[in-house]
Amino acid sequence: MEIAYLADHPEYIGELAQLHFDEWGYLNPGETFQRRIDRLTAECGRLAIPTMVVALNEQELVGSAALVAHDMSDHRSLTPWLASVFVKPAFRRRGVGSMLVRRIEHEATALGIRTLYLFTPSAAPLYERLGWTLLEHCRYKGVEVDIMSRPLPAEMDSAAS
Repeated sequence: MEIAYLADHPEYIGELAQLHFDEWGYLNPGETFQRRIDRLTAECGRLAIPTMVVALNEQELVGSAALVAHDMSDHRSLTPWLASVFVKPAFRRRGVGSMLVRRIEHEATALGIRTLYLFTPSAAPLYERLGWTLLEHCRYKGVEVDIMSRPLPAEMDSAAS
């Protein structure tokens, strides 16, 4: 399993946009597929905000995770965010999601970020196992979600990369 920058693999943008659209389209009902492609293209940073990474298994797209400035329009004071954590169903429960989260934590730490935020409608137990803490349970765009945070160390172990 390889974790790489989406910027280095633009050939996966269309497929990833479709996966994200299918998974989270209900949170942005007015968003078009082309708008999702445009947003992913804009998030193709490297060691910056924004940054998008992908998990690849023998050149098959398996999952994604992003570091973005904002992920909830009504919580603009919280920044930056872990976002777009997605793993294809056939690859779930194999540690891929954890690898993607740790990679974004590492990217954030390298940028000097001391706290990350995320929101999730359903995966709070996964994030709790990875050291994230519940900040708030709220309703966002008609969906019950958990907002979580994770303090980051001043430096990450090189094994986390």
